[in-house]
Amino acid sequence: MQNVKIQNPDMAWHLSADIRFPPGFDEARTYPAIITVHPFGSCKEQTSGNIYAQGMAEQGFVVIAYDASFQGESGGSPRWIEDPTQRVEDISRVIDYAVTLPYVDADRIGLIGVCAGGGYVVNATLTEKRIKAVASVTGVNVGRLFREGFSNYDPVGALNAMAAQRTAEARGAELQINELLPPSLEAARAKGLTERDVFEATDYYKTPRGQQKGGATRVLFSHAQKTLAWDAFAFAETLLTQPVLVVVGQKVGAFGAYRDGMEIYGRAVASRDRRLVSLEEWSHYDLYDRPEPVALAMDQLVPFFKSHL
Repeated sequence: MQNVKIQNPDMAWHLSADIRFPPGFDEARTYPAIITVHPFGSCKEQTSGNIYAQGMAEQGFVVIAYDASFQGESGGSPRWIEDPTQRVEDISRVIDYAVTLPYVDADRIGLIGVCAGGGYVVNATLTEKRIKAVASVTGVNVGRLFREGFSNYDPVGALNAMAAQRTAEARGAELQINELLPPSLEAARAKGLTERDVFEATDYYKTPRGQQKGGATRVLFSHAQKTLAWDAFAFAETLLTQPVLVVVGQKVGAFGAYRDGMEIYGRAVASRDRRLVSLEEWSHYDLYDRPEPVALAMDQLVPFFKSHL
């Protein structure tokens, strides 16, 4: 594995990325490449990198897992901004870097996104036709989630609060950085936060199971306005022409991955090859790192990308 700093000419900051290589890697050859995109509040050292990037590299792909702008080891200030437009632009910038690598075949590039990353990769694929195939693993349309559960189903109220906070910060107030999860499973139980996705997210992000320094599970509240007006799947019926694989778990949680996965699969009517993998016994966060559901997902991801890349 090689860590690199990606600095495009039009960027004021770098993106930090890990490149994982296939067994017997030979720089004189060219390989199909996959870019993996991490969830909201995550980092490249978690599921997008240490699970899906590593698994696909072992199957013969060059895989780039990176930290989003303003997050993890990537640059950008202020920190912890979750801006969907920027997140999608990051994907194009990583592709810009990938096509300069002599061992990457520029005509064989695919994407895998997990959770919010699954929504971002679908959205990027609508207009970024250098992407030849895309897979969403328990993908979430983060715009829909912000308009609903993350705003307590009061998106206009949330926008007014964000506006007031941004004005306060412009006048010198301290930044409001919202923590998305309880600090521990015990704290979640004490507050009665036992809903499946909230509790399982805490189990992943706040325990040694998945906890990493870069996976901060926080957001700068005052800069989240644009998220509420964003839709990962807009124009998918017309623009999502590339092959698409959607992996969902049927154990439903509040973050809506099953719902979003079924929606984009249904709307991907222009895709040359659309596939749905619906795993009956597994949940959203099981697909982050649990060996059995990850193996089931990989059983579909590997032949899908080998057939299209």
